[in-house]
Amino acid sequence: MQKPRALAPGDRIAVVAPASPFSREEFDAGVAELRRLGFQPIYDETVFARRGYVAGEASVRAEAIRRAWDDESIRALIAVRGGYGSAQLLPLLDAGVMRHRPKAFIGYSDNTSILSWLTTRCGVVSFHGPMLEGRLA
Repeated sequence: MQKPRALAPGDRIAVVAPASPFSREEFDAGVAELRRLGFQPIYDETVFARRGYVAGEASVRAEAIRRAWDDESIRALIAVRGGYGSAQLLPLLDAGVMRHRPKAFIGYSDNTSILSWLTTRCGVVSFHGPMLEGRLA
């Protein structure tokens, strides 16, 4: 098992939406809390995509995770919320890339599919922890 390095104040954390859509108010409050905790939240506009009961097309959600994972300046990824849809991303992610660049992925609920995949397929320690909406917000 590969363990990502511990987060430190000032680290950049990518905010991703692998599952269900969310309220902008909760999102903004969660981003503010990450800043208050000393981190630099990073996200792009695709995080606000919507397609019915998921946060955008699976390909868009998976690409956001891939971009964040490939960006060496980003130390961790955190999910905005759970709900439904994260399992749709698994066939679109590259275990080899993720295995060779271990990063912290933080989430729970529906994102347990990604947590489990990272652990079993990639050999990367992942973290069952608070998400932006409802917890950090």
